[in-house]
Amino acid sequence: MTSTPTPPDTPAPTTASTASWEELVTAALLGTDRRTPPGSEPGPGAPAALLDAAAAETVRRRAGLRPARAARRPDPAPEDPRPPLPAAAARRLTMLLADRPGSAAGGRRGTAPDLMELLPQWLATANARGFAAPPEALPALLDAARGRTDLRPAALRFAGPRALWLARLNPDWRFALRATPGGGTALPGPGAADRVRRLWDEGLFAERVALLAGLRARDPAGARGLLASTWATERAEDRLMFLDSLRTGLAPADEPFLEQALADRSRNVRATAAELLSALPDSALAARMAARAVTCVSLDRAPDSPAIAVEAPHECDAGMERDGVVAKPPGGRGERSWWLGQLVEAAPLATWPARLGGRGPEEIVALPVADGWQSELHAAWCRAAVRQRDGAWARALLGAPTAPEAGGPGAVSLAERAKLLGTLKAGERADWVAGFIATHGLSEAFQLLGMCGVPWAPSLGRAVVDALDIARDAGSYPWSFSGVMGLAERCLDSAEAGRLDGLQAIPDESEDASPGAGGYWAEAFQRLVTTLRLRAAMAEELGAG
Repeated sequence: MTSTPTPPDTPAPTTASTASWEELVTAALLGTDRRTPPGSEPGPGAPAALLDAAAAETVRRRAGLRPARAARRPDPAPEDPRPPLPAAAARRLTMLLADRPGSAAGGRRGTAPDLMELLPQWLATANARGFAAPPEALPALLDAARGRTDLRPAALRFAGPRALWLARLNPDWRFALRATPGGGTALPGPGAADRVRRLWDEGLFAERVALLAGLRARDPAGARGLLASTWATERAEDRLMFLDSLRTGLAPADEPFLEQALADRSRNVRATAAELLSALPDSALAARMAARAVTCVSLDRAPDSPAIAVEAPHECDAGMERDGVVAKPPGGRGERSWWLGQLVEAAPLATWPARLGGRGPEEIVALPVADGWQSELHAAWCRAAVRQRDGAWARALLGAPTAPEAGGPGAVSLAERAKLLGTLKAGERADWVAGFIATHGLSEAFQLLGMCGVPWAPSLGRAVVDALDIARDAGSYPWSFSGVMGLAERCLDSAEAGRLDGLQAIPDESEDASPGAGGYWAEAFQRLVTTLRLRAAMAEELGAG
């Protein structure tokens, strides 16, 4: 029996292995029960046939690719000349980077330390000791810095030049280039004027901001001259960012440039220039603001009890607006009180002793203020003390930490008190907050504690621990103190761990105590002790014990 040959023009039968890639993708998306792959039979065997065909087609497609031109190999990573971490410290870093902070509401439970919260202190110690980051830890370190902006300065300093090399290869880490002067390249040296000029003229905005900030820290006059050379052609929002860089190294030599900026077409630029000029007590703007302010504030020389009299401005003229006074008040504020506050805030504090009978800051703050203007006037003096970094006025406005009003005669809010504390030296700041806590407890102290140096001074640490112990014994609602307890884990001197051993036991609960409070307090103190001892071990591993 002979077979009949296939006519030459008859197409070969289609099989799944010769189907087009698009047909196979369509069948996979729709499912073989709805679209049978070409050349296959419907039924249970269709899925396997589809996978076989896809495998064969993949091999065919890859075999048909033409070799492409080899890409340029990346430049080698730069050397980091700093000494390597001790082995124990390197292992500790791996543990810290592997930890993920919890998100439990109402305060953390358990006795295990929050390792991620210890990373900033570990980085600060490692940077102080001058160690280099292990190369294998750089990806995790960059990921951690990407997720937490508060970590970035210390993390990038520790990571060093190799982290910037990696950041150029991974878009997820580009923040490291933006956070480094010159966009991830070394800041041009003092003799590289051409490189500075080219980067300023041709760089991206983030590169220019970083360049200006880095140059300002090294050569304030050169940075100011660079900015002045292109000031007229910059966008308003860019001028504002560039102007902010002048806060670093602000000096009387900046006054002519800032005076010109007072005429800028952008209101925000004018306001920033005025703020910077008012921080220069000998500037012409400060003198103009002082002249306006003294017409509003005077001494009522009544023989029985002298007081401060206030006559707020009746208008905001063009000169005031040019000098940074915002004419339109925010909602809920009267115009005259709004203008008064801005004038007093910008006037040099040295203006007031001569205006108010030769009195010093404490005597001035103690004077009564007529017609209900005291809070407005004292709040403006608070802002002036912060802006001008005047410790004497800050002390007067803070008052004694043991004062019954728990805030001093001039502070109007916890935020104002915290800012005033920032003008004092670290030791004085810690002693003031310790006195505040000893008198008023911890309920209002969280913001104030955030202004204190780490580790806390012994007097402050004892005040915090004593207040926590009192709150525990009183049966207080324990979760109200979780924020302070978290601060203590990071800021309390690790040498205090031995004093806390007796607080780790579950206390007897009174009838009016919060349910479960004793167990919470015991866990919190156990976690605090464990964390303090862990911090001590970390310091020892880094050779800083």
